[in-house]
Amino acid sequence: MSPIRYRPLLSVSALAVALASQPAIAQDAPPAETASERPDDDLHNRRNDESKEIVVTAAGLTQLDVLAGTSVLEGFELQRSLEGNIGETLVKLPGVSASGFAPGSSRPVLRGFQGERVRVLIDGLGAIDVSNTSVDHAVTIDPLTAERIDVLRGPAVLLYGSSAIGGAINVIDKRIPRRMPDEAIHIDGIIRGDTAMDTREGGLSIDLPAGPNFAFHVDGSYRKTNDLEIAGFAIGPELRADLLGDAAEEEAEGELEEAEELREAANQTGILPNSATETWTANAGVTFFSGDSNLGLAVGWYDTNYGVPGNPEGGHHHGDDEEGEEEEGGEEGEEIVTIDLRQFRADLRGELDLGDGFFDTLVTRAGFSDYTHTEFEGDEVGTVFEVQGFEARAELVQNRKNGWGGGSGIQYYFRDFDAFGAEAYVPKNRTEQIALFTLQEFDFSGLHLEFAARYENTDIDSTVVDFERSFDTFSGAVSLAKETESGFRFGINANRAERAPSAEELLSNGPHIATQAFEIGDPNLSTESAWGVELFARGKIGGATVSVAAFHNWFDDYIYLQETGLEEDELPVFVYLQDDATYWGFEGEIQIPIIDSGPFRLLTDLRAEYIKAELDDNTPLPRIPPLSLLGALEADFEQFNVRGEVQWFDDQTSVSPFESQTDSFTLVNASVAWRPISGDKSVTVLLKAENIFDVTGRRHASFTKDFVPLAGRNIQASVRFSF
Repeated sequence: MSPIRYRPLLSVSALAVALASQPAIAQDAPPAETASERPDDDLHNRRNDESKEIVVTAAGLTQLDVLAGTSVLEGFELQRSLEGNIGETLVKLPGVSASGFAPGSSRPVLRGFQGERVRVLIDGLGAIDVSNTSVDHAVTIDPLTAERIDVLRGPAVLLYGSSAIGGAINVIDKRIPRRMPDEAIHIDGIIRGDTAMDTREGGLSIDLPAGPNFAFHVDGSYRKTNDLEIAGFAIGPELRADLLGDAAEEEAEGELEEAEELREAANQTGILPNSATETWTANAGVTFFSGDSNLGLAVGWYDTNYGVPGNPEGGHHHGDDEEGEEEEGGEEGEEIVTIDLRQFRADLRGELDLGDGFFDTLVTRAGFSDYTHTEFEGDEVGTVFEVQGFEARAELVQNRKNGWGGGSGIQYYFRDFDAFGAEAYVPKNRTEQIALFTLQEFDFSGLHLEFAARYENTDIDSTVVDFERSFDTFSGAVSLAKETESGFRFGINANRAERAPSAEELLSNGPHIATQAFEIGDPNLSTESAWGVELFARGKIGGATVSVAAFHNWFDDYIYLQETGLEEDELPVFVYLQDDATYWGFEGEIQIPIIDSGPFRLLTDLRAEYIKAELDDNTPLPRIPPLSLLGALEADFEQFNVRGEVQWFDDQTSVSPFESQTDSFTLVNASVAWRPISGDKSVTVLLKAENIFDVTGRRHASFTKDFVPLAGRNIQASVRFSF
């Protein structure tokens, strides 16, 4: 949803400060402009006393180079990228892929990391759901009501928690107002539809003042889709060959009905069965303002129901109930699986002005979640997951004096997890964390030095299996950057991050339908740690805007899920193991203006990313995205924006044992945007065509890549308005 006319300040916490750092490439701007050059964006136009660019809005911190790989989606760019979930909305950004489990559930993948190594946040706090537990569990955030989405890559985002080794996604919404509106009422909205899923969706938010001290906000969204239309076969080449081979064997044994069912599954085209979704959300918030201090509260509801596409080679597993009932079990295994997910969430944010002393502001942030989702097998309840969780932060932000600024704080997290039913593969458990952190920065005549540190204690216990362990982790990062007179910055980051194993990695033991696997954890796993180094450069070189980064991470006791080749309950057995590992790669984006003649601009947009990840013995790690390239040509007129792009994904032949390869594919996309009100961007009409040539593509990062391809040709239309 587009920003309202007053530009709300981000939280001035040291954590939220990180999220306001300069985007790698400007997002809600005409081509070839950096965010700081936008005349209509006062957030990024703030200047310090020396008239240098301020890329963060908080007191005490001016830049955050330690988070070098930052990208921002907001306004028109968010509208153009919008999809039905957070993962797919972000996939065109450098260094970002998606888990691509199904249209109803796709979690971001950053620099090849996913699950426990990527934190998904709402205004600096975790989503407090179970999307980290399994890739079939949706993230409880609807991008329809997002004001902006910040993507921070790399282990330097350890400030968000030890589980952010891969990076963090922070969704900024307006459920807690950040400023008094300067209008009697302000309305933001977006409506959108597409052809690949017959999508019908919309989001609306309302902001209004009540007297001189209170601001109110309400928003809501609704989305309904049908089964996904695909190009070609739903089943990948290797799995399809297996199914056809099995069909031939069944036919030779006289099992004609079984053979026909296998052939039907192998030859499924055009539609991805059981992939429809329906989602709605509602949020309300109020903030009290007094001078430079404020206190806000919000409550919200997230409700979604979506299909789980089944693996035709395995189907949804039913545990021991199938024993002795082979014929009936076979039928029941074909029941469609859906997930009904609901979350109630309450949030608090406060900012207390502390004056002109050493500390500028005390920032508090807290969130509570009551979450449940039920996996249905046909009309029958299969497994129920329940979570009650709480997360809170208190941060002291320093007044910036003599080139020194920073912030320090404390964070607490609690999660009570329970699962019951046929596939409750993780026992009831509790996770409790408490952490101390600090970030400090210093300026020395063009050199910018930053360091961050975090201590975290994690306790995990499960009375069901008589398990209790405690972990102490220490993480730190340091960054040195040089800024030229033209504003171009380059530098180096070094970091050391530690992560405690999760309850799922420690305690899993049972059938897991999401990955069609029997997962076995290891209660003796030790702390995972990593050293990392990153070189980065970003800014303007002549008329071009550049953002590039190269990184290398060395892991000790890296935790990963590995297939063994064995079977349990007719499912392949996966076990959590530890070994040393390395990740290295690069990502970058360059925008080069070809024509810049006032009202008309023409530019090229080039993006690339590559990741290589392997164990100490050179065995490739699973589900690592391949090399990808994107090239676009974009023209911007006074009332129109036209963009054509080609996105190429290489094949991935460097795979772990028992993992299937994926073929290369190319997507051709185009969009036309119209701003019908001359000189005013409050209304934008967008027409977009994705995968114009209707090719079959599969995300290698996906557990379900063998039977869940990407959408076929998709025509989308949307209208975004702000009044």
